[in-house]
Amino acid sequence: MQVDTIVLDIDGVLVDVADSYRRAILETLDRTYGETIGRDDVQSFKDAGGFNDDWELTHAAALHLLARREGYGNPVDRFTDAVAASGGGLEGTHAVLADALDPDARERVHAEWDPDALTDTFQQLYLGAELYRDLEGGAPDIETAGFIHDETVLAAPETVEALTERYAVGVVTGRPEAEAALALDRVGLDLPDEHVVTMDSPVAGKPDPEGIVGLAERLDAERLAFAGDTLDDVRTVHNAREVDDRTYFGIGVLTGGLTGESGRSAFERVDADAVVESVDELPDLLE
Repeated sequence: MQVDTIVLDIDGVLVDVADSYRRAILETLDRTYGETIGRDDVQSFKDAGGFNDDWELTHAAALHLLARREGYGNPVDRFTDAVAASGGGLEGTHAVLADALDPDARERVHAEWDPDALTDTFQQLYLGAELYRDLEGGAPDIETAGFIHDETVLAAPETVEALTERYAVGVVTGRPEAEAALALDRVGLDLPDEHVVTMDSPVAGKPDPEGIVGLAERLDAERLAFAGDTLDDVRTVHNAREVDDRTYFGIGVLTGGLTGESGRSAFERVDADAVVESVDELPDLLE
């Protein structure tokens, strides 16, 4: 796997977000509705595709909780299977509920569903009061230190050094720009702004290939490897091959929601070119 460029995801690859972003999903639902989903259910949504944005995953999980109150009986895994079959993401979620609920039930669900309020609660829990004031510019309703401080770095300093010395390096992440900058600073990965694609970039999110193809152009890549922790990261590579003549490789990393042999098998089912236990294996893999 000879490459000249490596592109990395942040969450689950460079930093562990099990106790930050994923915890924020669960606690946002609990604070809002008095019930939540399980930690494994978060991965079911991720595997369905189209949930690179954890805010949208929270919105979709909220729709499932509210639909259950209206008599929808399928558990999360069967619900997300149906969402995947309907194209994934929020669009797929709405399609499933349109088939499963009668018009009156759908109206009641949407009357209780407030995506903006869910996102705001999520941000307060994740950022904490101080960072929320700084980054969101508002007064928080929740006084908390913030789950962001519970994130741990997954990439050893020598890994970061080896990758940046040998390859052109870029990042594609579903994080907002300011939160991506905080994570990259913690990792010790100093990149020009034009080499980082975030939620705030004017491109479609993964698995749409627009972000990674644009990075390939800016980095003057001929052979590019993209390492991510979700199936959508590998799907992004497949989609990039459809629209661009460069050589792309998709590498699954087992430090996110997909772990162990089951995670390896999941990546292999979507034709990942390689699967590694952690980002620290990349220098040897790409050597």
